[in-house]
Amino acid sequence: MSDIIKLLPDSVANQIAAGEVVQRPASVVKELLENAIDSGATNIQLIVKDAGKTLIQVIDNGKGMSDTDARMSFERHATSKIKSADDLFCILTKGFRGEALASIAAIAHVDLKTKQEGKELGTHLRIEGSKFIDQFPCATSEGTSMSVKNLFYNVPARRKFLKTDSVETKHIIDEFQRVTLIHPDIAFSYYNNDDEMYHLERGTFRQRIVAMMGASYNQRLVPVEEDTNTIVKVSGFIGKPEFAKKTRGEQFFFVNGRYIKNNYLGHAVSTAFDELLGRDTFPSYFIHLEVHPASIDINIHPTKTEIKFEDERSVYAIMRAAVKMALSKYSVAPSLDFERETFFDNAPEPKMGDVLSAPQIKVDHTYNPFRERTEHQHKEVKQQWEELYKVDMPQKVEQERAVFEEKKEEVSFMHQFRNKYILTSFGEGLLIIDQHRAHKRILFEYFYDLLENNQGASQQILFPESIEMNPSDFALMQDLEEDFKNIGFDITPFGKSTYVVNGLPADIKDANPKNLLEGLLEEFKENQSNKLDRRENLAKSLANQTALKSGQKLQKEEMQMLVSELFMCEKPTVDPSGNKVLWNIDHDELMNNFE
Repeated sequence: MSDIIKLLPDSVANQIAAGEVVQRPASVVKELLENAIDSGATNIQLIVKDAGKTLIQVIDNGKGMSDTDARMSFERHATSKIKSADDLFCILTKGFRGEALASIAAIAHVDLKTKQEGKELGTHLRIEGSKFIDQFPCATSEGTSMSVKNLFYNVPARRKFLKTDSVETKHIIDEFQRVTLIHPDIAFSYYNNDDEMYHLERGTFRQRIVAMMGASYNQRLVPVEEDTNTIVKVSGFIGKPEFAKKTRGEQFFFVNGRYIKNNYLGHAVSTAFDELLGRDTFPSYFIHLEVHPASIDINIHPTKTEIKFEDERSVYAIMRAAVKMALSKYSVAPSLDFERETFFDNAPEPKMGDVLSAPQIKVDHTYNPFRERTEHQHKEVKQQWEELYKVDMPQKVEQERAVFEEKKEEVSFMHQFRNKYILTSFGEGLLIIDQHRAHKRILFEYFYDLLENNQGASQQILFPESIEMNPSDFALMQDLEEDFKNIGFDITPFGKSTYVVNGLPADIKDANPKNLLEGLLEEFKENQSNKLDRRENLAKSLANQTALKSGQKLQKEEMQMLVSELFMCEKPTVDPSGNKVLWNIDHDELMNNFE
């Protein structure tokens, strides 16, 4: 039997690796920015066109590469970051695998210009789909310029899989944030379709956060500092509890200058806030951990955003203690002092030049409590009170009331149990309905129909409210803006990160615009993992945010209306998430339980 195992060509191996390393244009942005940082650059430019599908270019003023290094950088497992297995235990650079550039070159057109300091000429290299096209000397500035064009041009299925430009731009902004926040000593610029999105000057960590998130964040940040000398050094900032949002997106952990995702450490921060946060709100934090490289393992996932700590429990305890100490040190956490008198806290203070004098007492000398009123005065006062409380009852309402009193029609059995379930008769049996899930089903089908037919009516609010968002949420909002308007929202963008709410859907009553929109965006982002249709996702999110909550008292007429509307739905038995809405207990089942 002949041998059947063959060694894959490098081009095929690189294309396979690209499936893990390059998931979308944002992955390319991350790899190129990290390479620019590792090169020692102090100024980095990011240029993106058509959400990265047409062009992703990163220009830096780093050390550059020689002619040989420029060519070798695109070979698989070629890297300058490590030389042996022992180097894996002391990694302080961003990349170390040597797979990124080879994978990118396998699925795109790559154009590289680089020049080292002191050299007269640089080198220009072109690669298309792992195929080397040309390399020649050129005149260029010191540093490196990497252009990635026509991403996934040779993988049409993957290119078709990409989302809309606004969604892909959101992911690019996310990666740009994660890389730039922890490197305030480097100046960054981001251009999207020739428009400057960000221009970040060199400065401190606090200045970088404010420049990235908005000027209002300067007053929201509370410093966090803790150094154990042996286990971990914690530094950074947390947001004040009153500025916590209903949407995630402002939670950042960095370990040795690298962005990571760690729910365990996130739980440590959340528990440190105790009762300071409202329901379903998330605090902002920008925390940097410095640990010995040998005590962590970052070689877990191709994206290098997941790490393992050697002593995770100790890091958890230190993180929680550091946040608690910061909250108490800067008087963010409320303190109770039962010994202090608070009566004079709001006493007015006299202004300079004011002459203090005793208050004047006015006395009505003509007042006589024993003096009797005249008949005329008594009638006049009585008539005034009667006029004040006089109510004109429409004749029609009186007639309807009379008819109702006469007929006294017997209505069906309807009862609310624990302000959560509705009990009603159904045929000869008993029907138990979860009011929250039932209302979600009703609202879901209603809002979905509005999205399909673009028939949403808007109710203007008295005072328009401006809502400041982080850049990624703002990009997502831009993508969903038309759908929001179809439901009945009257919203307009204002600046680079703010939306102004002028009106809400007519069917939504007594809702806080800020909480409603933030909750909607958070629900939408959570539901995206379920691969729902965008309209279905939005209708589901809005229904969940505005549905009747468990514990809300209902009148009999409200319960009847809810039950009637439920049975008018296409799927009355389950809510939009597939959870059971009702339970029907027939007469035979009831009888068997009492035999």
